[in-house]
Amino acid sequence: MRLPLAVIPAMFLAFAFNPGSALAQQKTLKEQLVGTWTLVSAEIIVPDGTRVPLVKGNPVKGLQIFADSGKYSFQVIGAHAMVASNDRLKMTPDEMKASAESILSNFGTYTVNEAEKSFTVQFESSSFANQTAAPGKRMVEITGDEMRLSNPTRIGGGQTQTVWRRTK
Repeated sequence: MRLPLAVIPAMFLAFAFNPGSALAQQKTLKEQLVGTWTLVSAEIIVPDGTRVPLVKGNPVKGLQIFADSGKYSFQVIGAHAMVASNDRLKMTPDEMKASAESILSNFGTYTVNEAEKSFTVQFESSSFANQTAAPGKRMVEITGDEMRLSNPTRIGGGQTQTVWRRTK
């Protein structure tokens, strides 16, 4: 039995937009972002092409959370020595320097640009106060449970690249 040519496109459309089909279930970028992500790697590519860690200290750990409300939280922290006084308000200049160089943390709101595959953060506060002067745009690529972010307009020059794994 031969089907009329008009039936074939109709069958394709019925399949494509069936609620159980992969096409109908494709998530938006915002839906893919929402959740908790654990840091895999974080580095800066300086203008001469050299790669350096985003923060000092080893190991480096991080957590990034995107809420469906549009709020986000970002922490990347490298290991550093304990404070001798056991009081963060009584650190020596060297301890303060080590602490500042090993932490980048900020939070605020985010908006997604589906067409550009990017999101823009509006910083409410940051451990690096200069970040709060202007919104920050991040290019994003999500494949399965892996998210790759790049900040092509890093304040200090070059660009930041981070890789995250979705926390289950």
